[in-house]
Amino acid sequence: MSGQANTLPRHPAAGETLLKRLWIYQEDRFPLFKTAILLAVFSAASISVSAHLADRALPGLWVFVAVWLVALIIFFQMRACDEFKDLEDDRTYRPERPIPSGLVSLSLILKLAAFGAVCAIALTASIYMWLLVPLFGVWLWLALMTHEFFVADWLKARWALYLVSHMAIMPLIDLYITASEWLPHSSGPPAGLWLFLALSFANGCVLELGRKTWAPESERPGVETYSALLGPARAVWLWVAVCAVAWLLLAGVGIAVRAPLSVAGPGLIMLLVVIFFALRFAKAPTVKGQKGIDTLAGLWVFACYCLAGFAPFIAAGVP
Repeated sequence: MSGQANTLPRHPAAGETLLKRLWIYQEDRFPLFKTAILLAVFSAASISVSAHLADRALPGLWVFVAVWLVALIIFFQMRACDEFKDLEDDRTYRPERPIPSGLVSLSLILKLAAFGAVCAIALTASIYMWLLVPLFGVWLWLALMTHEFFVADWLKARWALYLVSHMAIMPLIDLYITASEWLPHSSGPPAGLWLFLALSFANGCVLELGRKTWAPESERPGVETYSALLGPARAVWLWVAVCAVAWLLLAGVGIAVRAPLSVAGPGLIMLLVVIFFALRFAKAPTVKGQKGIDTLAGLWVFACYCLAGFAPFIAAGVP
């Protein structure tokens, strides 16, 4: 192990200050600005949908801020767990990444994730003590994911089950976020919330398929992608199919929050854009098209949560 580690290329910024190295790390492995914006929309929309389903007023500003910060911490912890789980593969196939190249240590990233857990507990307790229960549920699932549910080889041989088992953390995160609204008022979530939780699962799959559908020239040994497994055309049509399921769930959410046209209409336009880009990529899977699919996956998820969370205000005529 040590002999292999000594042969890894050293990151050119490995001698910089800790803050500089952490900044470079986040640019490469956890784009903070983009992630923070997406999670702000995701968490605000989740709370809004929960309140609309129960015909309750929105909670105070602190609930939105605290839950957003906890969501940001959880997503960083997911990245840290991936760094731990994939370390050997990164050393072998992706030695240029920040940890194998020596930019930052795995120990440092794991310590930051642990410190984040302390902050998340404090933030959650400041909202409602019982909200710690769904938070610990998220962490339990994350721990199981990190150890591949103790059946790593069996699970990796079944790509669909692997995808489902790992994306199941998304509705669990959303359950925690929505519980910040409904748990102080009720022992159970409002009727219809399952549609939004299912949408979170589908959108997690949209992101995962979108970022792992590559052009043939981008494929690398040791890097598992759906395009390598299924072929670029089949992978991109699978992505479209999941987007279509997400749209159906989005339309269901729109009906549940009494804003069907305001939610489903723009969502359908987005779905047509998805199909257009998929047609182009399936016909000619280029690197440019690959980047377009990845970007569009993020825009799709962003649009879904904007529509589900904020269109009901427009439909109700609230300024």
